[in-house]
Amino acid sequence: MSYIRPFDPWRGKSLCTCPFKYTVNPYTGCQHRCLYCYASSYIKDFFNPRPKANFLEIARKDISKIPRGAIINISSSSDPYQPLESKYQYTRRLLELVSDNYVIEIVTKSDLVTRDIDILSKARSVVSITITTLDETLARRLEPGAPSPSRRIDAIKKLTEAGVPVVLRYDPIIPGLNDSKESISAVLEAAVTAGARHIVSSTYKIKPDNLTRMLSAFPDLEAKFEHIYRDRKNRIQGYLYADKEYRYRTLSTVRDIAHSLGVTFATCREGLYQLNDKEVTCDGTHLAQLH
Repeated sequence: MSYIRPFDPWRGKSLCTCPFKYTVNPYTGCQHRCLYCYASSYIKDFFNPRPKANFLEIARKDISKIPRGAIINISSSSDPYQPLESKYQYTRRLLELVSDNYVIEIVTKSDLVTRDIDILSKARSVVSITITTLDETLARRLEPGAPSPSRRIDAIKKLTEAGVPVVLRYDPIIPGLNDSKESISAVLEAAVTAGARHIVSSTYKIKPDNLTRMLSAFPDLEAKFEHIYRDRKNRIQGYLYADKEYRYRTLSTVRDIAHSLGVTFATCREGLYQLNDKEVTCDGTHLAQLH
């Protein structure tokens, strides 16, 4: 059994432009219960999370086989700082194992990450924080178990002040909910003001279960979704993508706003490589290398 594995969600397909790295999820499932979550379609009972059996013992063995200096992503699907972390502290104990010899990439929606500033500030690390909206009411509907947007903005500020590079993930962009220029500007301006140095963005990609959740919570979006996701030829690797014209236009808006704020930009899993800034890694791990 292995818990730390090469990150290759697309099985070598060109949609993923991340540098080679390893990924690990200390927990199976996630308490954030985001309506748009894709991982719930792959993992049974995803919203009833549990710690992985013998996690630290197995992770320690895995680490011994990974070349020093490699990038380790924590986590690609189940938030490493979901509420379970307060009890089990698997993420913190993993950081203690890898902080001296590896590049650490954290991806989270939780301000609990600031608890580990003492480790992250001394390591080659970068923290990506996902914020989809500053509207607290909308956020509670979209991400009912996640910390509020204001807490995440505060986490960006605290991490930045401690010298930890931060990436904003404006992800996913959902037609009719957070795709207006005003919504995009509000989130990016708040995050960059707090210290974010790079923006990663992607559009909502439909899986049957997340579509059911989305339309149950936002039935008025059905007609818009039918229009933007009407071409079934845009089904890629099991996901239904929005029309390319919509994706290009919307992500170009995010890029333009990011550049106006003086930060770099990249898309994620879109195939729109021409929108990515050339001097950066799409996931922001270049910031960890410089830290």
